[in-house]
Amino acid sequence: MSSTATSTAATPVHTPWEELVTSALLGTDRRPLRAGPRGAGAADGPAALLDAAALHTVRRRAALLPASGAPAPEPAPADPRPPLPAAARRRLAQLLADRSAPAAAGRRGTAPDLTELIPQWLASAGARGFRAPADLLPALLDAARARTDLRPAVLEFAGPRGLWLAGLNPEWRFALRTSPGHARRPAVEDPEAVRRLWEEGLFAERVALLAAVRAEDPAAARELLATTWSTERAEDRLMFLDSLRTGLRGDDESFLEVALADRSRNVRATAAELLSALPESALARRMADRATSCVNPDRTGAAVSVAVEAPHECDAAMQRDGVMPVPPSGRGERSWWLSQLVEAGPLAVWGERFGGRSAQEIVALPVADGWGPELHAAWCRAAVRQRDPDWARALLGAPSTPPANGPGTASLAERSKLLAILPPAERALWVADFVAAHGLSEAFQLLGVCTVPWAGPLGRSVVDALDIARDAGSYPWSFSGVMGLAERCLDPAEAGRLEVLTTTPDEPEGASPGAGGYWSEAFQRLVSTLRLRAAMDAELTPDAPDGTDVGGPGAV
Repeated sequence: MSSTATSTAATPVHTPWEELVTSALLGTDRRPLRAGPRGAGAADGPAALLDAAALHTVRRRAALLPASGAPAPEPAPADPRPPLPAAARRRLAQLLADRSAPAAAGRRGTAPDLTELIPQWLASAGARGFRAPADLLPALLDAARARTDLRPAVLEFAGPRGLWLAGLNPEWRFALRTSPGHARRPAVEDPEAVRRLWEEGLFAERVALLAAVRAEDPAAARELLATTWSTERAEDRLMFLDSLRTGLRGDDESFLEVALADRSRNVRATAAELLSALPESALARRMADRATSCVNPDRTGAAVSVAVEAPHECDAAMQRDGVMPVPPSGRGERSWWLSQLVEAGPLAVWGERFGGRSAQEIVALPVADGWGPELHAAWCRAAVRQRDPDWARALLGAPSTPPANGPGTASLAERSKLLAILPPAERALWVADFVAAHGLSEAFQLLGVCTVPWAGPLGRSVVDALDIARDAGSYPWSFSGVMGLAERCLDPAEAGRLEVLTTTPDEPEGASPGAGGYWSEAFQRLVSTLRLRAAMDAELTPDAPDGTDVGGPGAV
């Protein structure tokens, strides 16, 4: 077999089939191959003829034309991270295999939905610093191609070998575009290399480069952006300007002031938003002056109240500072202008304006002429933009207060943004008390901003509310969203406490038909999912038994 391989490699691939047939009929002594074998160890004439005929036969059957082979790719880079424990590797293979299984109609049954556990598994594995098994990289990249929400975690877990593999398959090129680790990245200390890539690189490479430089040296990133700012396309300027959110600080003000005069309305609006997040900026002071000329304490009565006089026009200076002159459909001009001024003004100015009162005291003041909802909604947006926890607490109010009667906005979307400003523990306690007071019908968005796994009080509050709905015979399908969220977010330690809820309850009079069976199924699925999550977490511990990785450092 070795001589055949040698002679095959030595025999020219361009010998026509007809010549091989003629040589075979007449004999190689009378009709030798015109291009015979070369090199030491080559087979003699008859052997070379048979080797060439075998090679041509395979090509003819495969309908392939002779061609030069493509060069072999560079070897995959090493990944120094530790391998997955064997049990965790098998679990990942199971999760990825279930991803490609046909979806069941509806959300019934007691089995966990493995597809929904992939993000959590990736987060846990990434937090422990494991490397991805080489043989599962294709399935991981396929999963990330199908679900954009998985891409950041998959690419982080796949590491350098995943990016190497993605470069060999056009279907995985998204990884090269979206992974900041793939972009050609010169050292920040090499300004010439940085400048060259900034001026000559592809857009994705430039975005990744700007983000990397900004993370290490905000001033250098701003100066780099300034070198080409005037020649960039409007959509590119907007993307580059957004990178200044990272490490935003006072010395960015002069560049952002220039961007206020940009040709693009979106660029101007983003620049104004960033400047308003700098309380000491000139724009923030200008907005504060405008806002405090419209909103003032009224001491004419026995108690202090808030008097509001909305702007009567939106002049050129206001528009330059990011105030949009044309309101959305159904919105009044003056209220639209007022909300933008209050939203962009620094919140600290209101304490000074209202005699040193706290945020909670200011929010509790009565507002004249029905301007309260408009003013409070603008303060909510300002608190989110400026990440001010004191104002967030004041505008959220007590969790037991119905949203429609609260001090801030009744919008649950806005409330979830305010909650995201608070520390995780405080956030969980607030939502737990909200669920205890109002149930789950209005809590879905609020639960989504709580850290995972849910803290004990929050988890117990959610389970108690589900139990109440179950006992009341409530329409069960209306709670499927919260139940699915609980499967992913509830602390696995709660599984034992939930066992009692897996039985089929007696259906009270007036209950939805079949509700008891649905609730039993849902709680069984919740318990089995929590236990599976606990098992997954245990499998990812470094000292898990049989902790070997079948794909070693050079397995790709």
